[in-house]
Amino acid sequence: MRRSAAPIRILSGEAMIAKRAITALVGLVVLMAATLAPAAAPPVQGKEYQLIDPPQPPLDVGSNGKRVEVIEFFYYGCPHCYNLQPALKVWLKNAPKDIEFRRMPTVFQKSWIPLTRAYYALEAVGAVEKLHDDVFDAVHKQGIHFTDKNILVEWAAKRGVDAKKLGEAYDSFAVQTKTQRSVQLTRAYGITGTPSVVVAGRYITAPSLTMNADNSVNYQRFNEVLTGLVEMARATASAKKG
Repeated sequence: MRRSAAPIRILSGEAMIAKRAITALVGLVVLMAATLAPAAAPPVQGKEYQLIDPPQPPLDVGSNGKRVEVIEFFYYGCPHCYNLQPALKVWLKNAPKDIEFRRMPTVFQKSWIPLTRAYYALEAVGAVEKLHDDVFDAVHKQGIHFTDKNILVEWAAKRGVDAKKLGEAYDSFAVQTKTQRSVQLTRAYGITGTPSVVVAGRYITAPSLTMNADNSVNYQRFNEVLTGLVEMARATASAKKG
């Protein structure tokens, strides 16, 4: 048996006004709740971040100083770096619009060089954004360590990367130069562990500095610290100009 359509209700003028008033009131309550929500506490020096002494200049020497540089020092073989990625993506999605985000492969020892070269080789052929997460997954879920060029090239070729170009990039002078620069910058920024995030060449923080009582990482607080450091860097730059 076919059901007949329900009759359409036509609201009177007074009912329409009342409905709009209720809708406006609900919106006002939501806005007030957002406004009254407690602001995140500012980052605590010595506990949640450290000062870099001396401060380091921007990686982009042509920077006009209008953007705040944020550098993630990471290593593909680091499980803590792997665990950070989801939270970091959330932060980047909602980050202040004036940041300039960069990744910097970290080199503490010679055995870290192959994965550093892998990053720069993928970057050279325009595949690092596409495969960055996949490299992490390959290392930590599949046990692939990319200890030499052939392993990387074969793996990346299955994902649509030109094997010849990638192999040439891996052995190129440009990739070797960037790898050596990673070694130098790891020391210059005073990086002692991964992951570490540097803001404006002045402040350094890490997930290990925002731990919960149960020794798990408080990623929400870590993201709040990052935002706070960006605001501090912006204020410092404005004060210098003033």
